[in-house]
Amino acid sequence: MPMPSTAWHTLLDSPPLWRLDGLLGDPAATRLLHRLAAEIPWERPTLRLYGREHPIPRHQAWMGDPQARYRYSGRDFSPLPWHPALLEVKAEIEACLAGRGQAASFNSVLLNRYDDGEARMGWHSDDEPELGEAPLIAALSLGAERPLRFRWKDRRTAAFNAWLPHDSLLVMGPGCQDMLQHALLPRKGRNHPPGLRLNLTFRRIQPRQR
Repeated sequence: MPMPSTAWHTLLDSPPLWRLDGLLGDPAATRLLHRLAAEIPWERPTLRLYGREHPIPRHQAWMGDPQARYRYSGRDFSPLPWHPALLEVKAEIEACLAGRGQAASFNSVLLNRYDDGEARMGWHSDDEPELGEAPLIAALSLGAERPLRFRWKDRRTAAFNAWLPHDSLLVMGPGCQDMLQHALLPRKGRNHPPGLRLNLTFRRIQPRQR
């Protein structure tokens, strides 16, 4: 069942940036973490930067409907078929968003796996043409809590952290990708010993224009 509206936290009003704690509840969320860690065919693809191939600093998988293809950093990505557990999560997220007055119909999910504090993702916006002009993106975090760092593209105010605990859902509403960048920065040292974290980012890929 969708969580009550009181479980939502507003991180920004404009553009809308929200967090919902306890989407699935435990032990379901922990079971899902271990199931996906064991059953997803994780890869570590390489991307071309400045004329050289570099492996990304994390593992990932792309799943969704057959037509949900996209292009990133000069490479074309075609989705793997849906894992059945992810279809259930997708339906749960869509129901939660509907309860908040946000209609969503996702056709794909990007899964990122961070095994330790060295695994990371650099600064970027999810603004590929296939996502449309003002996408709504919902990301479920499982496992070790880490902060997603945000900064304004026009540097109007200081950067800030959105802490994402186990079983939390981050919703980046329309305008977030136009106005903000985000990154998962490395967490090193004895005081920051994060373990396994999975991030499931649900999106809607638009048909390519020919």
